[in-house]
Amino acid sequence: MGLTDSQVATLKLKAQQIRRKTIETVVWAGGGHLGGALSQVEIMVLLYYHFLNIDPKRPDWADRDRVVLSKGHGGIGYAPLLADRGYFSEGLLEEFNHTGSPFGMHLDRLKVPGVDASTGSLGHGLPMAVGMALGARLKGAAWRTYCILGDGECNEGSVWEAAMAAAHFRLDTLTALIDRNGLCIDGTTEAIMALEPLADKWRAFGWEVTAVDGHDFRELAGAIEAARRSTGRPTAIIARTVKGKGVDFMEDQAAWHYGGLDSERAALALQSIDRRSDTAGPGRRAP
Repeated sequence: MGLTDSQVATLKLKAQQIRRKTIETVVWAGGGHLGGALSQVEIMVLLYYHFLNIDPKRPDWADRDRVVLSKGHGGIGYAPLLADRGYFSEGLLEEFNHTGSPFGMHLDRLKVPGVDASTGSLGHGLPMAVGMALGARLKGAAWRTYCILGDGECNEGSVWEAAMAAAHFRLDTLTALIDRNGLCIDGTTEAIMALEPLADKWRAFGWEVTAVDGHDFRELAGAIEAARRSTGRPTAIIARTVKGKGVDFMEDQAAWHYGGLDSERAALALQSIDRRSDTAGPGRRAP
Protein backbone atom coordinates (compact mmCIF):
# COMPACT_ATOMS: atom_id res chain seq x y z
CA MET A 1 0.00 0.00 0.00
CA GLY A 2 1.40 3.40 -0.99
CA LEU A 3 1.84 6.38 1.29
CA THR A 4 -1.15 8.62 1.94
CA ASP A 5 -0.99 12.37 1.37
CA SER A 6 -0.99 12.85 5.13
CA GLN A 7 1.94 10.47 5.58
CA VAL A 8 3.94 12.20 2.85
CA ALA A 9 3.30 15.60 4.44
CA THR A 10 4.43 14.28 7.84
CA LEU A 11 7.58 12.74 6.37
CA LYS A 12 8.45 15.94 4.49
CA LEU A 13 8.15 17.94 7.69
CA LYS A 14 10.33 15.45 9.51
CA ALA A 15 12.96 15.63 6.74
CA GLN A 16 12.99 19.41 7.07
CA GLN A 17 13.47 19.13 10.83
CA ILE A 18 16.32 16.62 10.48
CA ARG A 19 18.08 18.84 7.93
CA ARG A 20 17.81 21.82 10.28
CA LYS A 21 19.14 19.80 13.21
CA THR A 22 22.00 18.51 11.05
CA ILE A 23 23.06 22.09 10.29
CA GLU A 24 22.90 22.97 13.97
CA THR A 25 24.97 19.91 14.87
CA VAL A 26 27.63 20.85 12.31
CA VAL A 27 27.89 24.28 13.92
CA TRP A 28 28.27 22.75 17.38
CA ALA A 29 30.85 20.27 16.09
CA GLY A 30 32.87 22.88 14.23
CA GLY A 31 32.49 21.02 10.92
CA GLY A 32 31.15 17.87 9.38
CA HIS A 33 30.39 15.84 6.28
CA LEU A 34 27.46 17.99 5.26
CA GLY A 35 26.93 16.97 1.64
CA GLY A 36 26.26 13.29 2.20
CA ALA A 37 24.44 13.86 5.50
CA LEU A 38 21.92 16.02 3.64
CA SER A 39 21.54 13.75 0.61
CA GLN A 40 20.59 10.71 2.73
CA VAL A 41 17.80 12.39 4.70
CA GLU A 42 14.72 11.05 2.91
CA ILE A 43 16.14 7.52 2.90
CA MET A 44 16.80 7.58 6.64
CA VAL A 45 13.56 9.36 7.57
CA LEU A 46 11.45 6.90 5.60
CA LEU A 47 13.13 3.93 7.24
CA TYR A 48 12.99 5.25 10.80
CA TYR A 49 9.53 6.81 10.73
CA HIS A 50 7.66 4.37 8.53
CA PHE A 51 9.27 0.99 7.91
CA LEU A 52 11.56 -0.17 10.69
CA ASN A 53 10.46 -2.56 13.40
CA ILE A 54 12.35 -0.94 16.29
CA ASP A 55 11.87 0.21 19.87
CA PRO A 56 14.04 3.20 20.89
CA LYS A 57 13.40 2.37 24.54
CA ARG A 58 15.05 -1.01 23.91
CA PRO A 59 17.89 -0.27 21.47
CA ASP A 60 19.31 -3.78 21.89
CA TRP A 61 15.99 -5.58 21.40
CA ALA A 62 16.95 -8.87 19.77
CA ASP A 63 14.19 -8.86 17.14
CA ARG A 64 14.67 -5.29 15.90
CA ASP A 65 15.35 -4.57 12.25
CA ARG A 66 19.03 -3.78 11.62
CA VAL A 67 20.38 -0.66 9.90
CA VAL A 68 23.96 -0.25 8.73
CA LEU A 69 24.96 3.25 7.64
CA SER A 70 27.90 2.03 5.62
CA LYS A 71 28.67 5.59 4.48
CA GLY A 72 29.67 6.32 8.04
CA HIS A 73 30.58 9.94 7.31
CA GLY A 74 26.81 10.54 7.27
CA GLY A 75 26.85 10.15 11.04
CA ILE A 76 26.45 13.87 11.67
CA GLY A 77 23.02 13.58 10.05
CA TYR A 78 22.26 10.17 11.55
CA ALA A 79 22.72 11.24 15.17
CA PRO A 80 20.08 14.02 15.05
CA LEU A 81 17.60 11.52 13.60
CA LEU A 82 18.31 8.98 16.35
CA ALA A 83 17.89 11.70 18.96
CA ASP A 84 14.59 12.79 17.43
CA ARG A 85 13.45 9.16 17.35
CA GLY A 86 14.03 8.95 21.11
CA TYR A 87 17.24 6.95 21.49
CA PHE A 88 18.96 9.68 23.54
CA SER A 89 18.61 13.33 24.54
CA GLU A 90 18.96 15.93 21.78
CA GLY A 91 21.02 18.01 24.21
CA LEU A 92 23.91 15.58 23.75
CA LEU A 93 24.26 16.74 20.14
CA GLU A 94 25.68 20.05 21.34
CA GLU A 95 28.86 18.17 22.28
CA PHE A 96 29.15 16.32 18.97
CA ASN A 97 32.81 15.47 18.23
CA HIS A 98 33.99 17.23 21.39
CA THR A 99 36.42 15.58 23.79
CA GLY A 100 34.50 13.18 25.99
CA SER A 101 31.42 13.12 23.78
CA PRO A 102 29.95 9.73 22.78
CA PHE A 103 29.75 11.07 19.23
CA GLY A 104 32.69 11.01 16.86
CA MET A 105 32.39 11.91 13.19
CA HIS A 106 31.75 8.22 12.55
CA LEU A 107 29.32 6.78 15.07
CA ASP A 108 30.42 3.99 17.40
CA ARG A 109 27.81 1.33 18.11
CA LEU A 110 29.30 0.79 21.59
CA LYS A 111 28.71 4.45 22.51
CA VAL A 112 25.62 5.58 20.60
CA PRO A 113 22.27 3.86 21.32
CA GLY A 114 20.47 2.81 18.16
CA VAL A 115 23.58 2.31 16.04
CA ASP A 116 23.92 -1.30 14.87
CA ALA A 117 27.37 -1.07 13.27
CA SER A 118 30.48 1.07 13.69
CA THR A 119 31.33 2.33 10.21
CA GLY A 120 33.60 4.84 8.55
CA SER A 121 36.12 2.71 6.72
CA LEU A 122 34.20 2.57 3.47
CA GLY A 123 33.27 -0.78 2.01
CA HIS A 124 32.81 -2.54 5.35
CA GLY A 125 29.11 -1.93 5.91
CA LEU A 126 27.63 -4.28 3.33
CA PRO A 127 29.77 -7.22 4.50
CA MET A 128 28.49 -6.61 8.05
CA ALA A 129 24.93 -6.38 6.76
CA VAL A 130 25.35 -9.71 4.97
CA GLY A 131 26.41 -11.23 8.28
CA MET A 132 23.37 -9.75 10.04
CA ALA A 133 21.01 -11.14 7.40
CA LEU A 134 22.66 -14.56 7.66
CA GLY A 135 22.37 -14.33 11.43
CA ALA A 136 18.63 -13.77 11.18
CA ARG A 137 18.30 -16.88 9.03
CA LEU A 138 20.37 -19.02 11.37
CA LYS A 139 18.36 -17.86 14.37
CA GLY A 140 15.03 -18.24 12.60
CA ALA A 141 14.43 -14.54 13.34
CA ALA A 142 12.21 -12.17 11.39
CA TRP A 143 14.35 -9.03 11.41
CA ARG A 144 15.23 -7.31 8.15
CA THR A 145 18.56 -5.68 7.40
CA TYR A 146 19.02 -2.37 5.57
CA CYS A 147 22.39 -1.08 4.42
CA ILE A 148 22.87 2.50 3.19
CA LEU A 149 25.91 2.91 0.94
CA GLY A 150 27.48 5.92 -0.71
CA ASP A 151 27.94 5.70 -4.45
CA GLY A 152 31.64 6.57 -4.23
CA GLU A 153 31.90 3.77 -1.69
CA CYS A 154 30.96 1.34 -4.45
CA ASN A 155 34.55 1.69 -5.70
CA GLU A 156 35.53 -0.66 -2.89
CA GLY A 157 36.09 -4.30 -3.81
CA SER A 158 34.66 -5.49 -0.51
CA VAL A 159 31.26 -4.11 -1.56
CA TRP A 160 31.21 -6.43 -4.56
CA GLU A 161 32.49 -9.43 -2.62
CA ALA A 162 29.61 -8.90 -0.18
CA ALA A 163 27.16 -8.40 -3.05
CA MET A 164 28.24 -11.72 -4.54
CA ALA A 165 27.86 -13.49 -1.19
CA ALA A 166 24.42 -11.98 -0.55
CA ALA A 167 23.12 -13.29 -3.86
CA HIS A 168 24.76 -16.67 -3.36
CA PHE A 169 23.04 -17.10 0.00
CA ARG A 170 19.75 -15.75 -1.38
CA LEU A 171 19.45 -13.14 1.37
CA ASP A 172 16.03 -11.76 0.53
CA THR A 173 15.74 -9.97 3.89
CA LEU A 174 18.66 -7.72 2.93
CA THR A 175 18.11 -4.38 1.17
CA ALA A 176 20.93 -2.11 0.06
CA LEU A 177 20.11 1.54 -0.58
CA ILE A 178 22.73 3.38 -2.62
CA ASP A 179 22.85 7.15 -2.06
CA ARG A 180 23.57 7.99 -5.71
CA ASN A 181 24.41 11.69 -5.54
CA GLY A 182 27.10 11.35 -8.19
CA LEU A 183 29.82 13.04 -6.13
CA CYS A 184 32.54 12.09 -3.69
CA ILE A 185 35.21 14.08 -1.93
CA ASP A 186 37.39 14.64 -5.02
CA GLY A 187 34.73 15.24 -7.68
CA THR A 188 32.22 13.26 -9.72
CA THR A 189 32.11 9.52 -9.32
CA GLU A 190 32.24 9.05 -13.09
CA ALA A 191 35.46 11.04 -13.44
CA ILE A 192 37.20 9.33 -10.53
CA MET A 193 36.08 5.73 -11.03
CA ALA A 194 33.10 5.28 -13.34
CA LEU A 195 30.23 3.30 -11.82
CA GLU A 196 27.81 3.21 -14.70
CA PRO A 197 25.96 1.12 -15.68
CA LEU A 198 25.50 0.75 -11.92
CA ALA A 199 22.09 -0.93 -11.98
CA ASP A 200 23.28 -3.51 -14.50
CA LYS A 201 26.27 -4.31 -12.30
CA TRP A 202 24.08 -5.08 -9.28
CA ARG A 203 21.79 -7.19 -11.49
CA ALA A 204 24.80 -9.08 -12.82
CA PHE A 205 25.68 -9.94 -9.23
CA GLY A 206 22.26 -11.52 -8.75
CA TRP A 207 20.30 -8.73 -7.05
CA GLU A 208 16.83 -7.36 -7.68
CA VAL A 209 17.43 -3.74 -8.65
CA THR A 210 15.32 -0.62 -8.92
CA ALA A 211 16.25 3.04 -9.41
CA VAL A 212 14.20 5.84 -7.86
CA ASP A 213 14.25 9.51 -7.01
CA GLY A 214 15.90 9.38 -3.60
CA HIS A 215 14.09 12.51 -2.41
CA ASP A 216 10.61 11.30 -3.39
CA PHE A 217 9.02 9.50 -0.46
CA ARG A 218 6.46 7.73 -2.61
CA GLU A 219 9.04 6.32 -5.02
CA LEU A 220 11.31 5.26 -2.17
CA ALA A 221 8.44 3.65 -0.26
CA GLY A 222 7.30 1.73 -3.33
CA ALA A 223 10.80 0.37 -3.83
CA ILE A 224 11.17 -0.68 -0.18
CA GLU A 225 7.75 -2.32 -0.19
CA ALA A 226 8.72 -4.27 -3.32
CA ALA A 227 11.95 -5.35 -1.62
CA ARG A 228 9.98 -6.64 1.37
CA ARG A 229 7.84 -8.75 -0.96
CA SER A 230 10.74 -10.09 -3.01
CA THR A 231 11.89 -13.64 -2.37
CA GLY A 232 15.03 -15.55 -3.24
CA ARG A 233 17.44 -12.66 -3.73
CA PRO A 234 18.54 -9.41 -2.07
CA THR A 235 17.40 -6.01 -3.37
CA ALA A 236 19.44 -2.96 -4.31
CA ILE A 237 17.66 0.39 -4.48
CA ILE A 238 19.63 3.03 -6.37
CA ALA A 239 18.36 6.32 -4.94
CA ARG A 240 19.23 9.29 -7.15
CA THR A 241 19.95 12.15 -4.78
CA VAL A 242 21.56 15.59 -4.60
CA LYS A 243 24.62 16.12 -2.45
CA GLY A 244 23.89 18.94 0.00
CA LYS A 245 20.15 18.64 -0.65
CA GLY A 246 18.09 21.51 0.73
CA VAL A 247 20.84 24.11 1.03
CA ASP A 248 21.06 26.10 -2.17
CA PHE A 249 24.75 27.00 -1.94
CA MET A 250 25.75 23.40 -1.16
CA GLU A 251 23.67 21.42 -3.64
CA ASP A 252 25.56 19.30 -6.15
CA GLN A 253 28.92 20.64 -4.97
CA ALA A 254 31.76 18.22 -4.20
CA ALA A 255 33.38 21.00 -2.16
CA TRP A 256 30.66 20.49 0.46
CA HIS A 257 31.56 16.87 1.11
CA TYR A 258 33.02 18.26 4.34
CA GLY A 259 32.82 21.78 5.67
CA GLY A 260 32.15 24.13 8.52
CA LEU A 261 29.64 26.94 9.00
CA ASP A 262 29.92 30.25 10.80
CA SER A 263 26.78 31.78 12.25
CA GLU A 264 25.99 33.78 9.12
CA ARG A 265 26.26 30.84 6.73
CA ALA A 266 24.39 28.58 9.14
CA ALA A 267 21.52 31.08 9.17
CA LEU A 268 21.51 31.13 5.36
CA ALA A 269 21.50 27.32 5.29
CA LEU A 270 18.51 27.13 7.65
CA GLN A 271 16.64 29.73 5.60
CA SER A 272 17.28 27.71 2.46
CA ILE A 273 16.03 24.49 4.07
CA ASP A 274 12.83 26.21 5.18
CA ARG A 275 12.31 27.87 1.81
CA ARG A 276 13.01 24.78 -0.28
CA SER A 277 11.40 22.07 1.86
CA ASP A 278 8.25 21.84 -0.29
CA THR A 279 9.63 22.95 -3.65
CA ALA A 280 12.93 21.09 -4.10
CA GLY A 281 13.15 19.14 -7.34
CA PRO A 282 13.99 15.49 -7.92
CA GLY A 283 17.24 13.79 -7.16
CA ARG A 284 20.19 14.22 -9.48
CA ARG A 285 20.20 11.73 -12.34
CA ALA A 286 23.51 9.93 -12.49
CA PRO A 287 25.53 10.24 -15.71
